[in-house]
Amino acid sequence: MTQKHLTVPAKLLQQQMALVFEAWGLPEADADITAEVLTRADLMGIDSHGITLLPLYDELIRTGRLEPRAKIGIDRSFGAIAVIDGGGGFGQVPSVRAMDLAIEKAHAFGIGAVGVRNSNHYGAAGVYALRAAERGLIGLSTSAVYKPSIVPIFGREPRLGTNPLAFAAPGRHNRPFLLDMATSTIAIGKLKLAAREGRRLPEGWALDAHGQPQEDPSQALLDRLMTPLGGSRTMGGHKGYGLAAMVEVLSTLLPGASYAPLRAPDAERFDVGHFHMALHPDAFREPGAFLDDLDAFIDCLHATHPADPDEPVRVPGDPEHETFERRSREGVPVPHSLVQAVAAIARECGADFLLAQPAE
Repeated sequence: MTQKHLTVPAKLLQQQMALVFEAWGLPEADADITAEVLTRADLMGIDSHGITLLPLYDELIRTGRLEPRAKIGIDRSFGAIAVIDGGGGFGQVPSVRAMDLAIEKAHAFGIGAVGVRNSNHYGAAGVYALRAAERGLIGLSTSAVYKPSIVPIFGREPRLGTNPLAFAAPGRHNRPFLLDMATSTIAIGKLKLAAREGRRLPEGWALDAHGQPQEDPSQALLDRLMTPLGGSRTMGGHKGYGLAAMVEVLSTLLPGASYAPLRAPDAERFDVGHFHMALHPDAFREPGAFLDDLDAFIDCLHATHPADPDEPVRVPGDPEHETFERRSREGVPVPHSLVQAVAAIARECGADFLLAQPAE
């Protein structure tokens, strides 16, 4: 089934989301930051982490799991390290503040590491890592999630979230190296996209209650039984499992957030945790030397002889940068069904609706 889309200029998309966030109660500055993070994800082609999240956020607010008027503050600060309390609200604002504080500390100490607790879903990890790279630093961002989805190797129950991680590093002339990935074989958002577009799941993305491959995306969303990156043990799934556990340690245990499988069922907030780190390359080497070497490294990877002449070797981050540049010119494709959902949300919360309403 082919999904019809409305192409929306990025500026308009961001403005529409900001209006909804303000109507939900976010202060104007926080609404703008949250909308900017989501728009950046859509521009980068991470469609599962952009405007498509509005229905989820609407549900979380309605059920009292997300506080739009969150009070965000620094709980601890010691040298190069700090912890931010997200106030039970959206994860984007405390995460932007955390990475910006990590960048500030990296300029002072060579490294900055800031954890976030009492937060919620924070969107695309790569957006935060890139904030550091665009300022000449190396950035690392990881996050836990509020609901376990990854089944450990040899297990039958979910014990870890899809637990994303992103790493970005700057060059002098090349676009930043960017690794942005879930530690599950596929992100939950990809299941939502598959369900919306009527596509079956490839074998190895998700499991059913008996541990067998699940191909129905709607049922997979209900079951939340995801394979760790790699899938089976023979295909390296134990490595994805280990990475997901590592992200949990950094994002949850280190800042003191809630580990979802052990959270009380009646807990008022999800208390999701994140981790953001910035490294200053000039603290390790002569100023500028790292930037030059990263350029040479990227150039060498790009120069690799391809197995298929029609498929050149790419570097992590190339697809996102290329999509960002194209969509910045042409606009962001938004499915008609999502436009209609956003229209309904805007109507309910009293926000202006700026997008073109598709015909039924």
